[in-house]
Amino acid sequence: MHCINLSDEEKKRLYEVASLAIEQGLISGERRIIDLSGYSDTLCQPAATFVTVLKQGELRGCIGVLEAIRPLVQDVSHNAFSAAFEDPRFTALKSDEWPLCALHISVLTQPQLLPVTSEQDLAGKLKVGEDGLILSWRGRRATFLPSVWEQLTDPEDFIGQLKRKAGLDRGFWDKDMKAEIYQTTYI
Repeated sequence: MHCINLSDEEKKRLYEVASLAIEQGLISGERRIIDLSGYSDTLCQPAATFVTVLKQGELRGCIGVLEAIRPLVQDVSHNAFSAAFEDPRFTALKSDEWPLCALHISVLTQPQLLPVTSEQDLAGKLKVGEDGLILSWRGRRATFLPSVWEQLTDPEDFIGQLKRKAGLDRGFWDKDMKAEIYQTTYI
């Protein structure tokens, strides 16, 4: 797995793109159209991202994709708008909240299947603080970004909470459970 190597200038541009997507949403309620001609080849390559909106340090929205379906700069713009206005856990962001918010952008590597035989096997193979994890079983799927390790430092707890997020029992395990890992570059 390799993360996209972004220069400081490219990271700054992505942060600006995310901010502008939200600001346009606050003004017009519409998504920004991103013309790729003004961006580097790196920012135009397909990439999967998550954008997190924090209001005074608390989660206010987080939306992303696990597969690279759009150019990086377009994915960031799309997910920033969605995190601010379309996260079903929150009401749409209001103009008076925006100055209290911070953005975090995660650029994901391509998920890799992690062969495991049990939950204990999975817990032993995870790199705490580094691996994002996707668990899926019979149409249920959930992920935790690597940043979630800051709150859930124990691998068993990390896995258990992720199973609950997927709508499964904490103690549930099945031989057909699929585990994938990925890493992120944070902006």
